Amino acid sequence: QVQLVESGGGLVQPGGSLRLSCAASVNIFSLRAMGWYRQAPGNQRELAATITSGGDTNYADSVKGRFTISRSIAKNTVYLQMNSLKPEDTAVYYCTGVFGTGEYYWGQGTQVTVSS
Repeated sequence: QVQLVESGGGLVQPGGSLRLSCAASVNIFSLRAMGWYRQAPGNQRELAATITSGGDTNYADSVKGRFTISRSIAKNTVYLQMNSLKPEDTAVYYCTGVFGTGEYYWGQGTQVTVSS
């Protein structure tokens, strides 16, 4: 079915930046929305950012002003640009896509570690 392949995670110092990529096996317009969840050990799963098929974006308060979700239609790829990273941003980040039917698909997750 739908495959979401993530890349771009790694170790970065506080204040640094990373860009995550999520390559989809389907036309992004066939999905109602895509987004990025994050999960840190002992913490609740948080929906960090979303983008709809129409291009509307939303962000969690915890990342607003620092993270930007964007897309390349030609590449069927969604990005998460993360700037001014903080240690509390450390988590596994999961790319998600949802059809209008409510079917959800998840990427494998990529680790982001913010530490000095």
